[in-house]
Amino acid sequence: MESIIEIEQQEIVEIERMMREYGDTLLRMCIIYLKDRALAEDAVQETFIKVYQKYYTFNQISEEKTWIMRIAINVCKNYMRTSWFKRVKTGLDLETISKERIDQNFIERERQKQILSEIAELERKYKEVILLYYYQEMSTKEIASILHIKEGTVRVRLQRPRQKLSVQLEEGEKL
Repeated sequence: MESIIEIEQQEIVEIERMMREYGDTLLRMCIIYLKDRALAEDAVQETFIKVYQKYYTFNQISEEKTWIMRIAINVCKNYMRTSWFKRVKTGLDLETISKERIDQNFIERERQKQILSEIAELERKYKEVILLYYYQEMSTKEIASILHIKEGTVRVRLQRPRQKLSVQLEEGEKL
């Protein structure tokens, strides 16, 4: 029989693994969600504190990534509900979000910034599904599970911003 100390050490090792595996992904999602890097870093830290506190409740029914993403989204929503967040205008640091590559040219970087900027301005319900689908590469079924909505609703919430973004991006290309 394992001692309590051994169990806690195993949990700490698991949390450290999750931080390495999901930390950057969560940070990018939270930056886009909250439009502020420092606030996003706090949200990621709070997410992993909650993961540690609730690790024993993880029932393995959903995937680990899905479970952690749900916690992060809830943390971001809680931040957005605060009176401080509502009073302070946050700014999106697009340079930290876009993945820079040496061979990536200036035009492509500007296009990515424009896309991220447009996503950041979407209504929350649309922003959530776009971030989870395109940036976290989750299926519509997984997204439905995370957001507690029907899979058809996820598809509709993906379709509407795609239409809006395509029109706005086409207009931007004409400039």
